[in-house]
Order: sequence, then structure tokens, then C-alpha cells
Amino acid sequence: MPRTLATAPIMILNGPNLNLLGQRQPEIYGSDTLADIEVMCAKAAATYGGTVDFRQSNHEGELVDWIHVARRNHAGIVINPGAYSHTSVAILDALNTCDDMPVLEVHISNIHKREEFRHHSYVSLRADGVIAGCGVQGYVFGVERVAALVGAGRAEA
Repeated sequence: MPRTLATAPIMILNGPNLNLLGQRQPEIYGSDTLADIEVMCAKAAATYGGTVDFRQSNHEGELVDWIHVARRNHAGIVINPGAYSHTSVAILDALNTCDDMPVLEVHISNIHKREEFRHHSYVSLRADGVIAGCGVQGYVFGVERVAALVGAGRAEA
């Protein structure tokens, strides 16, 4: 049964190396840290009366486990799978079990302007939307889109 932002948080998952945001290749990924992004996402969700459950792992299996948690307890998923976008059928299979919730895929850089191997994403095969090349603001767009898809209106200020 679909959940709402009033009853369940948005799961925001971050894949490998995203813990190094602000340090790793700032010319591509910018200077914002993962903690900065978490604050942005929490503020965006609060605008719609919701909360976020923000996580990062360098381990594919842990991301799969968290997707399993999200399918039971969350209103939707925003996922930046990092390099697993291009390699992980396991993450795709896990996301395919989340058929009653929105899934938004986020990439800080425009993966289509980068190396050829980055042009394909397995996650995109399940995602209800893909946001790429909008910098860290793409996470906020992902939260807003999940809110729209679960029918959340803006909360009173």
C-alpha cells in the first residue's frame, strides 16, 4: 500500500565514493559535502510535511538491504547509485521490488557528457525519473518529484 510523506520518510541513498563529496574532483562534483546535501534534502522534504532517511554506503549489498527496508517503510526512494549505476543488476533487481513507490535517480554530473561507459544506467530501467547534470540541486528536485508523485502538497509555513 502506498505511503505518504505524512506517514513515512523518503529514503535517500548514496552509493560509492559519495562520502568524499567536497573533496573528490570538485571540478565535476562541486564543493558541497554529503552533509550539506542531507540538510538541503531535509529542508525540501519539510516543505511538503515530510522527512528524509539519508544514507551512504560504498557497499553494494548494503544498498540492496536498504532498498529492501525502504520498500516496507518509506514513501519513496531518491538514489544516487554512483558507479553502481553502470554495473549493478542487483540494485536494479532490488528497486524492481519497490513497485508501489516512486524511485528517482540522481546524478550530480551529466553522465551523458562523460565517458562512454557512464552513459548507461541499469537503475534508469526502474526509475520514475532521472535527474542528471543539475549539481547537488538534483537531490532537491528528486525529493520534490517524490512528493509530487505521492500527492503531497506544500506544508503551511
